[in-house]
Formats: sequence, structure tokens, C-alpha cells
Amino acid sequence: MDIGGLETVVANSAYVAARGSVDGAAAATMRDKKMRAKLVLPHIKQCEHMKTKVDLTFDSMCVKQPIGQRLFQQYLESVPTHKPSCELWKDIEDYNISEEKDRKQKAQKIVNKYYDSASKSFCKFLEEKAITRVKADYTNIRNDLFKESEKQMLKHLETTALDGFKKSMYFLRYVQFKWLEGQSVNEEWFMDFRVLGKGGFGEVHACQMKATGKMYANKKLNKKRLKKRKGYEGAIIEKRILAKVHSRFIVTLAYAFQTKNDLCLVMTIMNGGDLRCILMIIAMV
Repeated sequence: MDIGGLETVVANSAYVAARGSVDGAAAATMRDKKMRAKLVLPHIKQCEHMKTKVDLTFDSMCVKQPIGQRLFQQYLESVPTHKPSCELWKDIEDYNISEEKDRKQKAQKIVNKYYDSASKSFCKFLEEKAITRVKADYTNIRNDLFKESEKQMLKHLETTALDGFKKSMYFLRYVQFKWLEGQSVNEEWFMDFRVLGKGGFGEVHACQMKATGKMYANKKLNKKRLKKRKGYEGAIIEKRILAKVHSRFIVTLAYAFQTKNDLCLVMTIMNGGDLRCILMIIAMV
């Protein structure tokens, strides 16, 4: 076997082993203890200043940001008066990502639980018009079946639950996460494996976050190529877009940093053949 072929086999074997360790029960063994220690949340006194720096708008903090949404939902579950709203929120999310064959049954359960005035979980904040529309259309399996209800639910929660969330321990935890999110990350945090794809400005490598053992795709944009082809502006725009977008159909930007030679965008890695992974690689060409 030639040296190039041997290197490919070794790289692929290491990559498969890393993926298997994360997907299986041995994920913890792949974590670097030194790096893991850097992810410990700080004492709340250390990040008090973050309370005035984070975006406190409801849509940004409690809806668009995954960690903010999760903590806000945990707060809702801890308050009996808000629990039905939280359960409705989660059930609507489950309906939106479920397969079409399962939607009719899920919609029926949602209607019986939250739209029936005789139910213990009846959501009184829903307008009569929205209730009537859902009851009339739920058998048609419409994609926007609960869109109007979701808007009314979020508006209700912004009015009745946001202030309580800001005074709770869940908000303090959110501030701690935002502090940790702002800490610098560099190439030392990642271990590169095989090359997933190549393009005009660089390569996409499979990599592993040493602190968590989680796998990502590291898009390395060569600075010299960017300068020669005037691609800096496009790279920065791409980074900003990926940082703001949260979608099941677009790769998510987890980290961004630069080395001496490359600009690195660390993104979600998908299983082979997944459309999102293919689109990510095509975008490099």
C-alpha cells in the first residue's frame, strides 16, 4: 500500500472511531480533562456585568437562542400557571418536525388537551378565532395549522412570564452561559481528522471538540487565497449569517476563530449523504 493510501486509511479509521465514541456510551472517555475544566460555569458574581450587556428582548433571549429557550421553558415548567403554555409550545414544536403520517394523531391530541374548554390544560389566552380555525382544519394536516396559536402563546408569555423569568435562577444561569459563550476559543480546542471536502478557498475537516468529545465540521478558509481572490468580505458575511440562523435545514455555526494561516468556521457535522453536509461543501466551491 502506498503512503498516501495508508494515511487515508488511518485518518478514516480515527474519524470512524471518534464518531463511534460520541454516538455510543464511551463519549466521556474522549473528553480532554484539561479542556473540560475550562467549560465550568463561573460564579454568578463573576458575570454580574453581563446582566446589562445581554440582549434582554423576549424574541432574542427566549425564542431564538437555543440555551435561552431551554432555560425559559424550564422556568415555565416550574410555575404551575405557565406549565400548560410551555407544554403547548413543546407539542407544537413536535408537530412541526413530525412526519406527515403522524401529524393528524398529534394534532388531535393537541386539540383535545389545549383547545377544549373542559380540559385541565385548556389555554384561555387563545382567541376564539384561533381555536375555531384549528378545530376545523386539524384533519387537513396543514403546515401552518398552529402558526396563529403560537404567535398568541408567545405574546401571552412575553406579557405574563418574562419579568418572572428575569428574577429567577434560570435567568442567572442564562447569564452564566452568555459569559462562557464570550470566552475565546482557538485551534488548541479541536482535533482534526479526515478531509470532508475541498474548495477554492480551503478545506472542510472533520474535527472533535476536545472538551466535549462532540464532532464538528471545520471549514478552513486560507487567508492567502482569500486575499488573492478578494474573498474576505464574503467570508465575514457567511460567518455573520451562520451565527444568526437557527434552522433544521442549514448547518449551525458553533465556533469561529482564526489561526496564522486560516479563518476557521466550526459547524454542525452531518452523517454522510445528508443534504446539509453536501450543501456546506458545495458552498466552498
